[in-house]
Amino acid sequence: MKIKFKKKRLRINLIFGMVWLILGILSIVTDEDLRWTDYGYLIIGILYLGHYLYDLTYQYLTIENGTIQKNGLYGFGKKIILEEINWIKKFAGDYTLKTEQNELKINTELIDKDSLNELNKILAELNLPSKKTPFTNNV
Repeated sequence: MKIKFKKKRLRINLIFGMVWLILGILSIVTDEDLRWTDYGYLIIGILYLGHYLYDLTYQYLTIENGTIQKNGLYGFGKKIILEEINWIKKFAGDYTLKTEQNELKINTELIDKDSLNELNKILAELNLPSKKTPFTNNV
């Protein structure tokens, strides 16, 4: 199951990528003296478009085979096993899932509303004492 980004975040990366690409193309076409910054615009545009495509494909979180993985471009993804979670903290709308060795922070502001409901349902189903979870175990 994939926990999706908000569409607004995806669109912003797409728009930034297109704007930087257009600026790069315009600067290369209109300038007689090419500078390295002209190519920098193109590189930034390609990076934004790559980020958009990565986020569109992999989304924010992947929950499968008893694990939850935060998908991150450039190798910044993190993965923990759901059964090993012994504490869920909720602070300022964000979740921190803690195990004995690791912790995973989830920014709920980035998550689509329907996906957030699914995530809440999955986290509420974990067998944790009521003092260690913001969810009620009455699911």
